[in-house]
Amino acid sequence: MKLLSYFLLTVFTALGPLGLKGVKQQRPNVLFLFADDHAYQAISAYGSNRNRTPNIDRIANEGMIFHRAFVTNSICAPSRAVILTGKHSHLNGQLTNGMRFDGGQQTFPKLLQKGGYQTAMIGKWHLKSNPTGFDFWQVLQGQGPYYNPEMNTADGVKKITGYTTDIITDLTLEWLKNSRDKDKPFFIMSQHKAPHRNWQPGPKHLNKYDGVEITEPETLRDDYKTRSSAASTQAMTIRNHLSSNDLKLRTPGNLTPEQKAKWDAAYGPKNKAFAEAKLEGEALFKWKYQRYVKDYLRCIDSVDENVGRLLDYLDKSGLAENTVIIYSSDQGWYLGEHGWYDKRWMYEESFRTPLLVRWPKVIKPGSKNYDLVQNLDYAETALDLCGVKIPEDMQGASFVPLLKGERPSDWRKSLYYHYYEFPGAHSVRRHYGVRTDKHKLIYFYNLDAWEMYDLEQDPNELKSVYGQPKYAALTKELKTELDRLRELYKVPEDTRPVGKPKRPKPKKK
Repeated sequence: MKLLSYFLLTVFTALGPLGLKGVKQQRPNVLFLFADDHAYQAISAYGSNRNRTPNIDRIANEGMIFHRAFVTNSICAPSRAVILTGKHSHLNGQLTNGMRFDGGQQTFPKLLQKGGYQTAMIGKWHLKSNPTGFDFWQVLQGQGPYYNPEMNTADGVKKITGYTTDIITDLTLEWLKNSRDKDKPFFIMSQHKAPHRNWQPGPKHLNKYDGVEITEPETLRDDYKTRSSAASTQAMTIRNHLSSNDLKLRTPGNLTPEQKAKWDAAYGPKNKAFAEAKLEGEALFKWKYQRYVKDYLRCIDSVDENVGRLLDYLDKSGLAENTVIIYSSDQGWYLGEHGWYDKRWMYEESFRTPLLVRWPKVIKPGSKNYDLVQNLDYAETALDLCGVKIPEDMQGASFVPLLKGERPSDWRKSLYYHYYEFPGAHSVRRHYGVRTDKHKLIYFYNLDAWEMYDLEQDPNELKSVYGQPKYAALTKELKTELDRLRELYKVPEDTRPVGKPKRPKPKKK
């Protein structure tokens, strides 16, 4: 009996003040998987009628899928800055892609480091400044190529031969297996370039979907007649704005001889057949859609395959049991809806983003969530998951309670959105707006034009009901809510002339 008592005393002493309770409440690891421009409608867990994503679906089947996850600003660099800071674009300073992220400001990886986590960032960064708040980082230069990327590291530039989606996963696995401190919990961001424009498939998938006709979206031939002029003055249509590089009528110039041979073997016969067909009008439009969407989906196939590689490693290594997996994207994307590719709009396809989370023994497998969440919440959620205090100046909310099946009584009932990049690529006008459970109000403020949608009656957002008498009372309510959100988030009145947004000059001391 004395020997047993001595043994238990020794164990409790070694465990420290947390005692056995500390073992049961061990902080989880987090693997944050991120794709660029991944449309939720290109994930089979979301009901895709175009493709299958069995490995991403595993996260949904074994965890929770969010059906109402949105972004604050649907464009790459601003979205990433919002995720890092938990603050809207006007506060973190990243209004557009052209700006340089201020890495000196507060970010959640820095707070995790202070809280005892080891942090890593691998893949697409796209914020111009070097990553801060990470114990290890290896990132693509700018957008990065699909093949043979040069990557920035703390020790200089490294060039790697291969397909970028595979390389990012290889580096992630290498860090997990051999480079991390196994005495610390980890938070790793593994972020893909794919499926960003111009959608260059990997060697394994160059011929997938050949001979298959991908389903066209019902709004592919939208004529924009029932909305403001903003919808018709953009430059992102499949019919008129895809380039020869987008359509793979040219061979990429950065391929190795072996890669080029495989590429030419896949696209040479297809392009010869296209040239001989001499397509025009509607037939040419249909061909462009099929070429575009198949290449996009081929890139998704590589992402899904590599998600599977990581899931398999976590399972085999025993890490899965205490690792939260989050899969998301920097925004949604148009797969021909409204005749478009790209993003930027507050319309659903680009405003909404995929979000799937697996947390073993906490999330009920196969859970579905329909609450309004945003990428504004990711920083707070990461800190909450890891037991680190959330700063009061962050503007989102942790959705950890939602993951546990608990809906806070004060959970938000509306979302704020703001897009700034005009003039800019694709000529999408600046706008901000509010979305509630069933309605959406958008203000294109450089045009002084309003749009409003009844999402129950018109889920495809084909007809603005702004100005209709029966919606007058609701319009007033939404404008009041929009004003409330702008005040809540401390949004300044945007009185700048049309042009590239500029950061305010620092005050002289």
